[in-house]
Amino acid sequence: MAGYLFVHFTGEEKDGEQIYFSVSRDGLHFRDLNGGKPVLYSNVGTCGVRDPFLVRDPHGSRVYLIATDLRIEAGKGWKAAQENGSRDLVVWETEDLVHWGEARSCTVGIPGAGCVWAPEAVYEEEKGEFFVFFASMVKQEGDAEAKQRIYAAYTKDFKEFSETFLYMERENHVIDTTILKSGDRYYRVSKDETEKRLVLESSDSLLGEFVPVQSETLAALEGVEGPEGYLLPDGKTWCLIADRFLEGKGYLPMVTENLASGDFKILSPKQYDMGRTKKRHGGILRITDEEYGRLCRCMEKAIE
Repeated sequence: MAGYLFVHFTGEEKDGEQIYFSVSRDGLHFRDLNGGKPVLYSNVGTCGVRDPFLVRDPHGSRVYLIATDLRIEAGKGWKAAQENGSRDLVVWETEDLVHWGEARSCTVGIPGAGCVWAPEAVYEEEKGEFFVFFASMVKQEGDAEAKQRIYAAYTKDFKEFSETFLYMERENHVIDTTILKSGDRYYRVSKDETEKRLVLESSDSLLGEFVPVQSETLAALEGVEGPEGYLLPDGKTWCLIADRFLEGKGYLPMVTENLASGDFKILSPKQYDMGRTKKRHGGILRITDEEYGRLCRCMEKAIE
C-alpha cells in the first residue's frame, strides 16, 4: 500500500452532503481531488449522504462505499432526522476507485428505528462475510424514550443482509462507532452522544465482551465525533482522527504505536494538513501506488 483515499462530506450547505475525495501519500497530508467538488452524488432516498466509509473485499478487487442516507440541508432538522429518518444505508461499489456503479438504497434499520447513522463494516474472516454496524434511535419495550444504540447485520455483497440485531448499548446514547484490528484484538472507538466524547474499548472477538481502555487523551477531548483509524506507512503507528464538530475545526489527528495503552499523542498543526475543504465525518482506505496514480490522473482538477 502506497497511499490513502479519504472520502467525506463537508457540511449542511448545498452539495455539502455528497461524497468528496482526497488523497495522501503519508496519511497526514491530504490534497483534494476533483477541484474540491463532490465526486459522487446520491440520487436515492433523501438525495443526501453523510458519514461515508470505504471497505475492501479482501478476496477480490471490489471496494464498497457505504453512507448515511441523510440530508439536513433539506430543512427538516435534527429531531426529524433522528426520530423519523431513513432506515436505509446508501451503497456504491467499484473495482478501480474511479468508475463507480449507481447508488442503491439498502434497508437495514429495524422496524421502528428513527434513523441509520454512520454505517461502517469490517470483514470477518471466520464467517466470510462483512460485519456492518450503525447507530439507530429506537424506543424499546420499557424505555421511557427512544435511545441511540448500535445495531449490526452481516452481508456478503451489500445487497442482501442478515437480520439486524442489537450490537451495543450503553447507559448514554452511543453513535459513530469504528472498529480497528491490531494483532489478535479488536479496538472499538465510539462517540458517547450524551457527553460528546470518544470511548475506547477492546475485545478478542467482534461479538465478544469489550472492556474499557482508559485514555486520558480521549477523555479530555470534548465536542468530537466521527472517529476513524488507520495504520501509517511505517506499519506500526496508528493514526486516530476525530471530527471537532463543536468548534467547526474539522479533523484532528492523534497517533499511537499501542492501541492497548490508550496513550495518544495529538499532532500539532504543523505536522498535518487535511486539505483545503473542511472534512466532516468520513472514511480512509489504504490504496496501492497504481490506485493512487489512477485517481490523480482521472481527476485532473486536483488541487495542488
